[in-house]
Amino acid sequence: MTAHYQIQTDYGEQSLSSYRFRDIIASFAGKRILVLGDMIADEYLVGEATRLSREAPIPIINQRERYTVPGGAMNPAVNARALGAEVYVAGIVGDDEPGRCLRQRLSELGIHQDLLITEAQRPTSVKLRILASNNQGIVQHVARIDNIDTTPIQDETFGRITRALESLIPQVDGVILSDYDNGLMGLPLVDTALALTRRHQRVVVADAHGGLDRFQHVTAITPNHPEAEAATGLHIHDQASLEKAGRKLLTLTGAQSVLITRGSEGMSLFERDRPPMHIPASNLTEVFDPTGAGDTVAATFTLALVSGSTMAEAATLANIAAGLVVRRIGCATNTPDELADAVTAQVSA
Repeated sequence: MTAHYQIQTDYGEQSLSSYRFRDIIASFAGKRILVLGDMIADEYLVGEATRLSREAPIPIINQRERYTVPGGAMNPAVNARALGAEVYVAGIVGDDEPGRCLRQRLSELGIHQDLLITEAQRPTSVKLRILASNNQGIVQHVARIDNIDTTPIQDETFGRITRALESLIPQVDGVILSDYDNGLMGLPLVDTALALTRRHQRVVVADAHGGLDRFQHVTAITPNHPEAEAATGLHIHDQASLEKAGRKLLTLTGAQSVLITRGSEGMSLFERDRPPMHIPASNLTEVFDPTGAGDTVAATFTLALVSGSTMAEAATLANIAAGLVVRRIGCATNTPDELADAVTAQVSA
């Protein structure tokens, strides 16, 4: 007997087969994904909060470890790679220690970095997160310190990236545009990338922190709740305002679909000429750290689409994937087996 999900739409419940999801996940292997966007080094300083400082009402943290992992646009790339895809990244790092750490990590993961360009005068963007455990062993974020360079890219870098995109986009199955508003994803580069994806009829998903109207006629955009409000100028406070924002985003961008991520409220999918689909948050979810969950959504959603899924199937898988990563500290990823097991557990719950 086949297990099914029941997802609510304005036309009633939609049934989605768990067996179908497993087939989609199995198809992730070998799909080619290009991630173009702002590359960031996520640094973590982890320690134990022992007492309050005498100098100020702040905790004193005894450092246990410090490490660097791929962040920004590298995070959806790492997510897609963990799910079995062949992944290429295009962006900029500096000629510095964070940049070298990122390159080493990408090499270890088997992610292609031929389009990862080093600008010697531009430092690698870094986000330092300070985490501390209390006397019960519970780890929490204490502070985040950003060192971000938003200088526009050099003309030579723009030329190198655009020439490389002309060669690579015809060879990939899908493209993720990951914009953290750090200076890379200006209109000239976005327009060039979109023209190429349209010419070669590739799936393209835009995950941007702002300026959503730059991403015209993409396959999908994946804003979170605050980003959807900022783009539409609407206060989303109930289902009616949510659906008004979704319809407005479809009009503003000309996208085939809009997937609004809503934290503990789940996700809402809007497609042209179809009723909205509201997906509740995974009932497996106990949130420890939402860092990078949006990148997991973008990677899983894109991989599902290039594997032949419907928008509804892709959104449901992305929701389950996000429900897994928020249960872990830091920018986490899922393997195909973990995602498939979560599909089964979700149906059985």
